[in-house]
Amino acid sequence: MSSNAEAIVSTGRMPRQIPYIIGNEGCERFSFYGMRNILVQFLITSTLLQHILAGSERELAAKDLMHTFMIGVYFFPLLGGYLADRFFGKYNTILWFSLVYCAGHACLALFEDSRTGFFTGLGLIALGAGGIKPLVASFVGDQFDKSNKHLAKVVFDGFYWIINFGSLFASLLMPLFLKNFGPSVAFGIPGLLMFVATVVFWLGRKQYVMVPPATVEDPHSFSRVVRTALTAQRPGEGRTGLWIAMFGVLLAAGSFALVPSLGFVIAFCIALVVLLAGVGGGAYLQLERARGVHPDMAVDGARSVLRVLVIFALCTPFFSLFDQKASTWVIQGNAMTKPEWFVSSQMQALNPALVMILIPFNNLVLYPMLRRLGWEPTALRRMTAGIAFSGLAWIVIGGIQVVMDGGDPMSIVWQVLPYALLTFGEVLVSATGLEFAYSQAPQAMKGVVMSFWNLTTTIGNLWVLLANAAVRNEAVTSNIATTGFSVTAFQMFFFAAFALVAALVFWLYARRYTVVDNYRAAVA
Repeated sequence: MSSNAEAIVSTGRMPRQIPYIIGNEGCERFSFYGMRNILVQFLITSTLLQHILAGSERELAAKDLMHTFMIGVYFFPLLGGYLADRFFGKYNTILWFSLVYCAGHACLALFEDSRTGFFTGLGLIALGAGGIKPLVASFVGDQFDKSNKHLAKVVFDGFYWIINFGSLFASLLMPLFLKNFGPSVAFGIPGLLMFVATVVFWLGRKQYVMVPPATVEDPHSFSRVVRTALTAQRPGEGRTGLWIAMFGVLLAAGSFALVPSLGFVIAFCIALVVLLAGVGGGAYLQLERARGVHPDMAVDGARSVLRVLVIFALCTPFFSLFDQKASTWVIQGNAMTKPEWFVSSQMQALNPALVMILIPFNNLVLYPMLRRLGWEPTALRRMTAGIAFSGLAWIVIGGIQVVMDGGDPMSIVWQVLPYALLTFGEVLVSATGLEFAYSQAPQAMKGVVMSFWNLTTTIGNLWVLLANAAVRNEAVTSNIATTGFSVTAFQMFFFAAFALVAALVFWLYARRYTVVDNYRAAVA
């Protein structure tokens, strides 16, 4: 297989190898959303949770399992990014993790009645899907250089479009397969599509641009610059940054004391958040101390990474709202009126269908119109608006819940409006953030930075688990009762407020953020 940039000529044209990656992504996304979108529905009705008798408790347990699974899916990009950047390169890492992914799907299809077998399958899918998640998008970016980078946005939008093309048919069909043919078939078909995805990706191996991994540790890598910044001393200056970092490490270690009450996953994620905040914040305060020890380019690159991580952190509330369309909104849909043949989880098909409409609409109609009106829809402005729209969606879904709690039946058609608002927010945040994350990442850290982008979803799902844990506390539910809302409606309005506050803070931070351009130089 070719391992040099000669596979692409800097003519400003679309790289020939892109269809293989897009085809792979379409099949892989069908497989992922096909199993994920029926997971809560399956868990509520399966024998795997038969030991939980109460309906509401079983629903909470199913939500917890789904969001714990999503935490794994979006945590393992850290591993995939590290292995690709340091040892195996993106292509090999994607291929091997894809085989793990296939094995996970096989476990779901074969062990529908075995807790050990089924949950092992979920773990393997989380590892496989997470391992390749940051790499496929950044692998797309590697196929471009400065001569044709203007086409990268088109491809990233197309990349996101094909994700939703696969998701659309998975969301429509898999709930019906689960209802009419059982879980073995419903989980087996996504497994078959994942195998097809792996084969399609392998077929393009001779045409890809292969950016080699940094097999020798860079003495001026991000971690080395951070370490120098924290440990270097300057006469007459304090070490505030180091103390903040050490405090973060201690808090992270102390977070594991929460395991008995909240479980390992929540405790681990809390530890990860405080560790990143402490070390990253401390290093940023003292980053100038790394100059002289490391080249200015390395220090400036580290500063770019730390600043973009703040952007990522402020996106986490959006993902806490977005991923609940596969859990909280499905459970609400179960209690709504609908045709006999319709399954509430099929409403999720609205999301990818609207995405495929909104992406070309935004690019061809909305953004040009805004430019003519004198307002440039930059990436950060689009992401600010997207977070706000997700909050509006949850105000609507909470209003629907209030009416249902009052005893009035509601048709599932009422969920169309919140789906439309949430999807518009998704296009503005997720599709934009994918390309933004790649463009802001220094060349040596693209896989890892894309992993941090995916980590935003892990932290978003952490907020959901914490909210679910809170409503199991009698004191919390008693206080919620005094508001006049049900627990479900209160949570919905809470998440709406969470997103709207995040949008405001994001807007304030984005006003002072300096955008950088880290695409490869054009090949002569």
